[in-house]
Amino acid sequence: MEKRRFSGRFITLMVITLIFTLLLLWKYFSVMVLNSTDSSAVNRKPLIERGPILDRNGRILAIQNEMDSVEAWIPYIVDHENTALRLSEILDIDKDFLLDSFNEKQGSMWIKRKITPTESDNVHRLLDTEDMKGIYIRKEFGRNYPQQNLASHLLGYAGTDNRGLDGIEYTMDDVLSPSEHLNESDQQYGNQLFLTIDVNIQFFAEDLAKKAYYEHDADSVTILVMDAKNADILGYASIPDFDPNNFQHYTDSERKNRPIVSAYEPGSVFKAYSLASLLEQGGITFQDTFYCDGSYENDSFPEPIRCLGHHGTVSPADIIKFSCNAGAAYASDTVTNEELYSMLIGFGFGAPTQLPLPGESHGLLRLPGDWSARSKPTLAMGQEILVSAVQMITAATVFTNDGVLLKPHVVDKILSPSGAVIKDYTREPVRRLLSPGIARGMLSLMETATTTGGTAWRLKTEGIRVAAKTGTAQLTDPETGGYSDKVFGASCLAILPADDPRYITYIIIDNPKGESYYGGTIASPVIKELIDNLILYGGIPRSEDEATIHPGRIVIPPAKNTIPKGVLPDYTGYSKRELIPLFQEGGLIVNLEGEGWVIKQEPPAGTPLEQGMKLLLELE
Repeated sequence: MEKRRFSGRFITLMVITLIFTLLLLWKYFSVMVLNSTDSSAVNRKPLIERGPILDRNGRILAIQNEMDSVEAWIPYIVDHENTALRLSEILDIDKDFLLDSFNEKQGSMWIKRKITPTESDNVHRLLDTEDMKGIYIRKEFGRNYPQQNLASHLLGYAGTDNRGLDGIEYTMDDVLSPSEHLNESDQQYGNQLFLTIDVNIQFFAEDLAKKAYYEHDADSVTILVMDAKNADILGYASIPDFDPNNFQHYTDSERKNRPIVSAYEPGSVFKAYSLASLLEQGGITFQDTFYCDGSYENDSFPEPIRCLGHHGTVSPADIIKFSCNAGAAYASDTVTNEELYSMLIGFGFGAPTQLPLPGESHGLLRLPGDWSARSKPTLAMGQEILVSAVQMITAATVFTNDGVLLKPHVVDKILSPSGAVIKDYTREPVRRLLSPGIARGMLSLMETATTTGGTAWRLKTEGIRVAAKTGTAQLTDPETGGYSDKVFGASCLAILPADDPRYITYIIIDNPKGESYYGGTIASPVIKELIDNLILYGGIPRSEDEATIHPGRIVIPPAKNTIPKGVLPDYTGYSKRELIPLFQEGGLIVNLEGEGWVIKQEPPAGTPLEQGMKLLLELE
């Protein structure tokens, strides 16, 4: 009896053990085999289509493509050696690296993500012709930039996981891609992002920046173009650049977004902002004069501030025209440190412009309490301050909008996948800084720089009034901490037309190592070429262009009577097209000689018409 009870318990225990073992085996089989067949033991999210990025006119700058990725389920791979060898040949991957991964890892691994179409064709062919168990091709969305390097620093790039890593792709990531918590039933599309840049203007700017980069052997060249009325950035060029389709193959320097992250001393271009500040504060007037004997001297410090020339008696217009350091320094003595500081802060210096781009520099504008005796006069010349290129061009909106500073934009609008407007970025005033009279007066002062003898005379454009200011800045030597006598920055700011501004342009050529490093010599000619392109593209009329006034009504003259009736008409002045009906007239044999319009006919006009008459018409 006892033996029978023991036997029953043993059988029960064995059955329970067997059931538990079967459950474990089923769990292992379902996880390791069934799930791996389709998803390689990874719970994959549904494919999310990242929204496109377009220019202001709807031309595609970034778009989502479905791409192939190669994945391995290692437990299924039979021949590690051969599999690693064949895939390394096709995908340009180190064979030993693959082999070590197959031998050391377990479960699923990516071999290469978002492969090229050629690589995809070769892998498909390999899977069809050889025993490659455990190797799968998975569909993923990949980012494609059809314009390649164009506007690369502004766009940035997205990584293999379809998330933005730099530029607009990074800062507007949540706009371009839907939430990560979407269910399979949710719509898997991102929003459409329209930028303010114009592809054509962007091309003009980048083409000229590349020419200047190579011609002057520069470390970098930045060119910006802005709509003068609403602060939309129309062109955003920075050289060296990169192709975001292959961003990983470029250096940090090539990917550096210099227009917004680099801070530098602006040099004499800054005189436009310092003089405007002094005029607005009432320290000087447009009629005041100062004397330049080649330097600025002040009892507060022993070393004079040198000027590039002996300009004699100079007005504010002369200070801009000749870029007179001494005149700007003496003018700065008419206001306090705090007054000048408050105006420069008002222009936006020392603070970010809040463009949606990562790593924006604030620049550097020290508090007045930290200034030395030299700070105010040197600030007036564009030293002892650090700015970004975006800050410099944005500050100029004060001159083009009757004294009102505008917020810059690089995003024009955001549309839903269905085309509905989510957000439309419009003109955004920040603050009034100058009176309208001072703002317009500054444009007139800057216009003098483009006249004969001015530092920006190379910008003179027939039929278009251009306001400009050039600059040549000594840059800091990192080893000594002082100003270098070898490293310079050449720059130029230009506004056109000066009497009704449409465009603001700005260029900075960093450390040119060619024959010249002066802004007026090497930077202004580049802007001149850009201006010529903008005039044609923007349809800006020149003053010598004749305007034709049309009543708006077109009068079509009555058709000429070509077919003769009784006598031959006078065909002089008829075109070949108008003579076509003669060939349909059976009673005439018509011969035409030459091209153009009839100048002679035989028989002459008025000859009685006869059946089978030959008509010779000579055209010219």
